[in-house]
Amino acid sequence: MAIFAVLIFSIGLIFTRVGSKSGQAFFEAGGATPWWINGLSLFISYFSAGTFVVWGSIAYKSGLVANVIQLTMAISGLLVARFIAAKWKKTGAMTAADYLRTRFGVKTQQFYTYLILLLSLFATAAVLYPVGKMVHVATPFSLNTCIIVIGLIIVLYTAAGGLWAVLVTDVVQFVILTASVLIVIPIAFKEIGGPSQLFAKAPVDFFKPFNADYTFEFMLAFIVYQLFYIGGNWSYVQRYTSVSTVKESKKVAYLFAILYFVSPVIWMIPPMIYRIINPNLQGLEPEGAYMMLCQKVLPAGLIGLVLAGMISATSSKANTTINLVATVFANDIYKALIRKKASEKEMIFMARLFTLIFGAATIIVAILIPRAGGVVEVVLSTASIAGGALFGPIIWSLFSKRQTSFSLVFISTTSLLVSLFFKTITPAAFDLKFNRTIETIVGVGLPVLLLAIFELYYTSRNLIGAPFMLAPTEQHTQNEINKNIAAEKQNVFGIKVIAISMVVVGTGIVLLGIFAPQFGGIVIGVGLCVLLTAIYIWYRVKGFQKKIGLQ
Repeated sequence: MAIFAVLIFSIGLIFTRVGSKSGQAFFEAGGATPWWINGLSLFISYFSAGTFVVWGSIAYKSGLVANVIQLTMAISGLLVARFIAAKWKKTGAMTAADYLRTRFGVKTQQFYTYLILLLSLFATAAVLYPVGKMVHVATPFSLNTCIIVIGLIIVLYTAAGGLWAVLVTDVVQFVILTASVLIVIPIAFKEIGGPSQLFAKAPVDFFKPFNADYTFEFMLAFIVYQLFYIGGNWSYVQRYTSVSTVKESKKVAYLFAILYFVSPVIWMIPPMIYRIINPNLQGLEPEGAYMMLCQKVLPAGLIGLVLAGMISATSSKANTTINLVATVFANDIYKALIRKKASEKEMIFMARLFTLIFGAATIIVAILIPRAGGVVEVVLSTASIAGGALFGPIIWSLFSKRQTSFSLVFISTTSLLVSLFFKTITPAAFDLKFNRTIETIVGVGLPVLLLAIFELYYTSRNLIGAPFMLAPTEQHTQNEINKNIAAEKQNVFGIKVIAISMVVVGTGIVLLGIFAPQFGGIVIGVGLCVLLTAIYIWYRVKGFQKKIGLQ
């Protein structure tokens, strides 16, 4: 765990020099990052929001339902790839806030910025808490101590290196996560006597795709919510806009969707197996089912590796969101409202300072999550209340010439207030509480209904809203050529860091396999796969470097 923390923190420091040179490097990673890096980063940062703790808890309690929930994310990812990702790239905006300001005005942009920053605070805390929970389960340290230490590590390397540090650590974290899970699954199956025993000993209805809490209707509503979230979340918009072409922005989303079609089958097996081993977890205990399984079936060195993978998965979501809020604060609050003549170095400094402040607030909120009913309640309630209300209107505006700043703000405000009313007021005042399905349907359905009403009204009155944004035609001026060369150099440097980091990870896994008292062959095999992949990446990037004439 300590070696892993040093590796990730070192990556952030490596990119401090690159990120300090220009705002484009810090905020956009050069504006032309390879699509596969952005796609892996999108996957791991989205996947990490609660897979091992939130969906792992559901997998332990309800079985196949957790897989079906995650399958909805793959469906939504395909829709984003087909219809939405390219739209963001075509706007020419650096961020979603940049798009809102240019098309709908500063006041509209400020309205959404403040709400997104507030949502990001809770979303990041809901990610930091699971990281602390897993480390707490596996170590003698208190939950709050784990949250504070891990939160500080994430905040510091994100503040140091900017978006490139986030992207590269996400890819390395994806490698560690995949390696650790591939090691756990065969060992876990051996513990219960093989895959057939999972089916033979599972509870009744464990392999049904829906249940009373997560119905078919909930899944349909969740697809709509995921469509809004994957396509409109400001952190993920950066993944579509920081590649070089429209075609590559689509590839980012397609890679996300393909990985999500495959991953649910793999990720949810361990907590389902643990239900067979120990069916007696109560209350919030199922949140730790994944780590409890690892503690039972793995020797100490491998537990450290798996724990590193779990930390990587969940922390990548936090670094993605923290980088986004720092970018938004520097560009859309500090420069737009406080110091319009701020230099790039000043903006980078303010982004780093805000990262530290926001990170401290996130740690405090994460510590308070158990008082809110646990992380499953926080994640799903936040999603149903805010997802459709904040992201739906913005995505709709990418396709509509008629939506205005008034319609967007009115719809978001109304939807938020209605959802909050039924979530917080009616249960206490009228003894009326929506179940998960109705809560999600209202959260995503109301903004869609209001958007359709406004669209029909504006159409009947033949009213046209703010004009579409279009990216400027690429100009092959010397300045643009220099920017492209600088972006290519950053790409080469970033990919080399990925390859070297993978060599470190692969070597570490092989050594763990050599010294492991059992299952060494499986561990060494996975480690060698990581090393071979690293060598292949290094070979390809060196060839690309020669092709474009970079030294």
